[in-house]
Formats: sequence, C-alpha cells, structure tokens
Amino acid sequence: MAQEVRGVIAPGKDEPVRVETIVVPDPGPGEAVVRIQACGVCHTDLHYKQGGINDEFPFLLGHEAAGVVESVGDGVTEVAPGDFVILNWRAVCGRCRACLRGRPWYCFDTHNARQKMTLTDGTELSPALGIGAFAEKTLVAAGQCTKVDPSVSPAVAGLLGCGVMAGIGAAINTGNVGRGDSVAVIGCGGVGDAAIAGANLAGAAKIIAVDIDDRKLETARTMGATHTVNSKETDPVEAIRELTGGFGADVVIEAVGRPETYRQAFYARDLAGTVVLVGVPTPEMKLELPLLDVFGRGGALKSSWYGDCLPSRDFPMLIDLHLQGRLDLGAFVTETIQLDEVEKAFERMHHGDVLRSVVVL
Repeated sequence: MAQEVRGVIAPGKDEPVRVETIVVPDPGPGEAVVRIQACGVCHTDLHYKQGGINDEFPFLLGHEAAGVVESVGDGVTEVAPGDFVILNWRAVCGRCRACLRGRPWYCFDTHNARQKMTLTDGTELSPALGIGAFAEKTLVAAGQCTKVDPSVSPAVAGLLGCGVMAGIGAAINTGNVGRGDSVAVIGCGGVGDAAIAGANLAGAAKIIAVDIDDRKLETARTMGATHTVNSKETDPVEAIRELTGGFGADVVIEAVGRPETYRQAFYARDLAGTVVLVGVPTPEMKLELPLLDVFGRGGALKSSWYGDCLPSRDFPMLIDLHLQGRLDLGAFVTETIQLDEVEKAFERMHHGDVLRSVVVL
C-alpha cells in the first residue's frame, strides 16, 4: 500500500524549496523503500533547484543519504528489510561492456526505480540523481542500496553517497595517490577537503591545499593538508612548484570545475604527474591548452566521476576505516538540520559557511 510522507521539493527554477506530502508506492520488482535517517545538503541539489541539471520540475531533492530498508520488491536479494544502507546514484547493471570488462565504475547502464513518486494530486516527481532523499522515505532501485556496518552514525554514513566519496575517490581511485607522493588540491569545499583526506589516508607526504578563502584553508589543514596557498594572494602554480622542489606535484586534483583552475592544475603538476578533474564544469565552459604542452609534459589527464567508486567495494571499506578512527568522516558535518531548514542551508552553502549541513530525520 502506498505511503504518504513529508519531502522537500523544488517546484520550479530558482523558486524556494518547500516541504510537501509525497506519495511513495510499494516497491516493485528490483526496487526498495528506504526509511531515510540522514541526508546531506549537496551542491548538486542546489544545481537541480537552479535548473542547472534539467528542467524536469518538480524535483524531489536530496541524494546523499543513509537509512534502513523498509521493504523490497520481487527478485531483490542484495538487501533485506532491516538492513542499514547508504544510497548511491550509480546502481551498476553488471551486463554492459564496462561491467563485463571488470570496470563497473564506468557502467554505461546504471538504473533507478521504475515507478514514480508523486505529490498527492498525482504530479510525478523527478528524484534528484534517482534518489530523492530529503524525505522520510524514498523509493529506489535495490542496487542503489549498499549495506554497511549499522553502528556508524547515519549523519556520517550518508556523506559517502556523493561528495565525500567523490573527493576521496578522486585521490585514491582516480589519482592513484601513493605513499610519499606530493598532492595539490585546488578548491577546498567539501569535495576538495575529502580529496585531502583521501590523499592523507593514502600516505601522501605533502598535501598542498589551494583556495581563495582563508577559512577554507584552515579547515583543509584539519583534514590533512600540510601546506596552504591562498591563490588570491599568490600564484598557485609557482607556489606549488616551490613547495615541491621546483618540479610540481605528483598529483593535482582540481575540485572547482573551471577552465582557469584546470590550467593551474595542468601546469602545477610534475612533468609525468597526473591531473584529476573532479570539479563539475558547466556546459558552456571551454578549455584551451597548447597541444605541444599536452604532448610534452606526459603523465595523465583524468576526470573523476563519483570518485570512480564501486559502492559495494568502497562504502563498507571507508565506513570500517571511520569506525577504526583512521578516517574522520564526522569532520565534514558542520551542522544537523530539519527538513524545513533546507532552503536556509542552501544559503549557508552559497556563502561558504558550511562543509555539510545534514538533514536528520
């Protein structure tokens, strides 16, 4: 029987979000209903609200979430009612050419729930990243549920559902940061700080944080940065080279998503170094680089989508490291809020006042 719950919707482009009654259907084949316990407020949700993803309003926002499986549909074997799970927005198919080649993090056919959640008048909702977790309960594809140790705080666990996983994965999975490496991270928001934490976890010897906000640079130090550079006051390329003996960093992670900061990352790496783009650009952005420089510098230029993560592999591992005290995921939680405070959380995010606001239900 369908259930009515509260959820946060974005009714139209740039309109304030509001709490509405949401109708959640019973799970069909391959689907699960999850009772949400916590959901982080991510920049992607703000992009949906601003119409920067698509125009399929109204959106049911929220995707960086953890909760408990309430019910499952036919054919679901990977999770069961009562399981504590982190939700992910890339439920791999297991059948496409990437999956069959053993690279499921590049899956070309990820899937979501087939049924639609609606408003009480029948208006269909578009769930953010196929999840829609600013709600008391949500309907997802069962493959979007990753079971983890239930002793972890939901407010912490949910962060792996998007931003924190993107940053840690950019360092560990995409950048292949290793012991003794030098790493520079340009942009010290939530994703950039997670990349710093990931580089620290991987054993990087030198981690250089670059940003234009001294507050963010101070936070970056608490995440593991050994050096900081304010790029409003200092040329970041020259500063990174100076801090690495004139060579440039082994791995430079660009967590802003702008052409100018990408060029900085390109020239701040060692000759055979790696650039990782994890910041999300907008469609109109263009990049110009001398092709001879691309050829002559060697190394690798990579993009990192969702930190090249495989949720079934990475989520339980990172939760275990957190519970062992080796990865402080709690440091990313600036505040916990209620559903009706999401609009104010977007404002604080826009002003750079928080790493993560987390809705706790």
